[in-house]
Amino acid sequence: MLFAVFLLLVSMEVIESRLLVQTLPGFVGDLPFTLETGQQFALSYIGVGESDDVQFFYYFIESEGNPKDDPLILWLTGGPGCSALSGLLYEIGPLTINYQNSTLEKAVLEIKPHSWTKVANIIFVDQPAGSGFSYARTPEGYKANDTSSAMQTYQFLRKWLVDHPKFLKNPFYLGGDSYSGIVLPIVVDEIYNGIGIGEWPQINIKGYVLGNPSTDTRSESNSRIPFAHRMALLSDAIYKSAKENCHGEYLNVDPNNILCIRDLEVVEKCLERIYKGHILEPSCEKPSKPFKSNTLRRSMRSLDTTSVDARPLPQFQTHWCREGSYIYSSTWANSRDVREALHIREEFNDIEWVRCNKTFRRHVPTERIVYTHNVPSVVGYHRRLADKNCRALVYSGDHDMVVPYIDTLNWIESLNLSVESDWTPWFVNKQVAGYTMKFSKDEYSLTYATVKGGGHTAPEYKPKECLSMFTRWLAYDPL
Repeated sequence: MLFAVFLLLVSMEVIESRLLVQTLPGFVGDLPFTLETGQQFALSYIGVGESDDVQFFYYFIESEGNPKDDPLILWLTGGPGCSALSGLLYEIGPLTINYQNSTLEKAVLEIKPHSWTKVANIIFVDQPAGSGFSYARTPEGYKANDTSSAMQTYQFLRKWLVDHPKFLKNPFYLGGDSYSGIVLPIVVDEIYNGIGIGEWPQINIKGYVLGNPSTDTRSESNSRIPFAHRMALLSDAIYKSAKENCHGEYLNVDPNNILCIRDLEVVEKCLERIYKGHILEPSCEKPSKPFKSNTLRRSMRSLDTTSVDARPLPQFQTHWCREGSYIYSSTWANSRDVREALHIREEFNDIEWVRCNKTFRRHVPTERIVYTHNVPSVVGYHRRLADKNCRALVYSGDHDMVVPYIDTLNWIESLNLSVESDWTPWFVNKQVAGYTMKFSKDEYSLTYATVKGGGHTAPEYKPKECLSMFTRWLAYDPL
């Protein structure tokens, strides 16, 4: 009895110490939802890693429905190195930028009507160190890889739940998109391992959500050329020649295979001005240099073409492009009043916030190596999770050439699950919103969905449809 009273008092103390954000620069009036950016005693951060060397910043938004019973989601943004604020503003959070009334000097925020916080409590975390407002206290703390990032994320989650005991009973899902498709299954596997050995706190995990996920870096790179052919960006003749001469391998090309290299020069010319995040949208990118032996390999292998903060390019300012719209978040997050409102630590004052930290990316020359891509494929993790009492939602924007839907469907089918329902349309407002399949094995189920007209990542392009998809799946309803 005394122990229960003690836990209650600790819980009340934690709640009272929460750093709540009631107003934000650029938004008129009080926020119509509960936003927390940390605990007062921790000054907005949760320490992870050895000696808490790494300091993770997070945004926690309570469900606008029923916070007590609605699921709890920990959302991981991709990159790696992209800020959680990107996912919050551009994808599934309750705020977005009103571009019509904004200037590059002063961004105006408005409510996003199709936020996933309508039906779930969501923690957006900046991970790993060097992403968003998260940082490390020593140079060693910035050295991370796929597995260490996953372990630090798991540590963060456990500490967060200790600080927020009232959410321990809520159904928990881990969610993420893009490159977090590599890290996320590792974290989910670790959660189930922790449950198996009785680690505290016990996480009430029900499953995971993955959007446009990187899963096997080699196969997804090789899938981009078949995808381009399917989408009429390559002719039958060009595709057939490249497929035969390169033997289906477009990433690691034999430098002596002259026929393959010549074919890839043609492919490069066809695709160099296509915006990979959504093939129908205009591109802000400068034309690439003449093809050399590894030019295509680099451009096609780089996972997140939307990762680097866009800078104004005068020669491309005659039309709107998505990369240009990302600049507004940078000017907003780097203003002093915003940092004060979010309770950002003073030791971060001299560090520039960037939407995505390009030093995390492959093939980017940098004086300090901060991230090692040490897990090329997580298909094996998905195969292990298929033996758990677990549910998964995996979706793809069908106009995404960064992680094409055909590759995602291929690795799902490689799990050899039973097909409960075959390829069929799903609808929003009586219109086809995409196509879906459902797979199962014992107590495991996986729902796959394409989002018609969606890009990388789908909620940014089709917010209404994606909220409908997510809400139905949470409720165990067919899409």
